[in-house]
Amino acid sequence: MVRKEISDHVRSWRFLLLLAIIFLTCVASLYTALNSLQDAIKSTDGYSDFVILKLFTTSDGTLPSFIGFIGFLGPLLGIGLGFDAVNSERNKGTLSRIMAQPIHRDDLLNAKFIASLTIIGFMFLSLGLLVMALGFLIVGLPPSFEELLRILSFLVVTIVYIGFWLNLSILFSVKFRQPATSALSGIAVWLFFSFFYDMILNLISSGLAPNSDTASVDDMVHHVSFMLGLSRISPYTLFNEATSTLLMPTVRTLGPLTTEQAYGAIDSPLPFGQSLLLIWPQVTGLIALTLVCFAISYVMFLRQEIRGRS
Repeated sequence: MVRKEISDHVRSWRFLLLLAIIFLTCVASLYTALNSLQDAIKSTDGYSDFVILKLFTTSDGTLPSFIGFIGFLGPLLGIGLGFDAVNSERNKGTLSRIMAQPIHRDDLLNAKFIASLTIIGFMFLSLGLLVMALGFLIVGLPPSFEELLRILSFLVVTIVYIGFWLNLSILFSVKFRQPATSALSGIAVWLFFSFFYDMILNLISSGLAPNSDTASVDDMVHHVSFMLGLSRISPYTLFNEATSTLLMPTVRTLGPLTTEQAYGAIDSPLPFGQSLLLIWPQVTGLIALTLVCFAISYVMFLRQEIRGRS
């Protein structure tokens, strides 16, 4: 079943169009990074040795960086591969034929998810290695072992992030009978967290912010921590924090930091192992969101009537 789903995806025009969009935007971000790479290397940001990492994070301002494009367009790939995973089989009348075979219902959902996630994983691993290879050919500096580990970890986090949107689109595919409705639902959730959620948080923050003249340091730290907790409900925020920590070794904390805490800190890049420990809650949150979506879609699919086209 997994091989069949992979074959159907690879041969579809939808997958080719999504692949072309992701590839062209990432090449454009690489071009802008190379244009501003010299200035980024000269900057005193504390990690001038990590040149290859700058290809993923640097931009000249005309276009977003590589991680910016992935965070914005990656969900579209997951939604595009999963919005009609189940309801298309139902509308074509093939769902009852598949379930007439000696297989469990969860095997169908597992095959749909694993096949799409395999394609996504292969695509982004190839894309990340291509960026490293082009950077090596153009810059002339091979990636260090730590850079390689950070880039591979970034690609794994990206696959987990897009896997959440894939599972969310499969959930909508189980819930709604029309593929257009499930696609629009997934895009609506994507737009909400990409644009409107930050606007809502800004309104909440301005309304709950303590008076700067009378508030203590503890009050300000509590307010910032509370707003950070609300922002981390968004999968985009979790992805952005995890990837920026991996690709920018100077990121040493993801929460509020007082002057007393910063006093005496050594101004040096954070080791790879410490960066992993720092982003572990964000990665765990993305995995938990994915599992929750899968569990809901599984329970809904078990309770649905699948005979005929009903």
